[in-house]
Amino acid sequence: MVETFFVDQYLPILILALLGLLFTVFSLVSSSMLAPKKKPTIAKLSPYECGIVPNREPPQRFPVRFYLVSMIFIIFDIEIVFLYPWAVVFHQIATFGLIEVIVFAAVVFVSFLYLISNGALTWGPSKTLQSGMPARTSESTISRISAARSQPGQAA
Repeated sequence: MVETFFVDQYLPILILALLGLLFTVFSLVSSSMLAPKKKPTIAKLSPYECGIVPNREPPQRFPVRFYLVSMIFIIFDIEIVFLYPWAVVFHQIATFGLIEVIVFAAVVFVSFLYLISNGALTWGPSKTLQSGMPARTSESTISRISAARSQPGQAA
């Protein structure tokens, strides 16, 4: 009798997991069947954003500052997640709970100071890349695309 009680409790979770799995498989299979099979052309792969030809190459790697800011977000997100249950049971845990949350907040504050000391929030002037290519214009992009299209063996 006890075993059927546990099965009855977990049955809705198992059904929901199965439905989620079926939906995922159905979405992947249907998108692969309905997606166009054409390979993109050089013109479609060329950089184009809002009618403006970019004047510099995009950086290949994210700066470290990006990861430091994401670490700050995660740290404060975790702190808020742990403060909600603490606030709910604050009257039951009294002084012990207050001391524990002060220690936790101190650890979070020290990690925040570490990130700031590494320059996580230093937003100085943006650095431009020095490229070996000449400046891009609409004419140079069009001529480069048309030259690449005229090469033999390339798809139009």
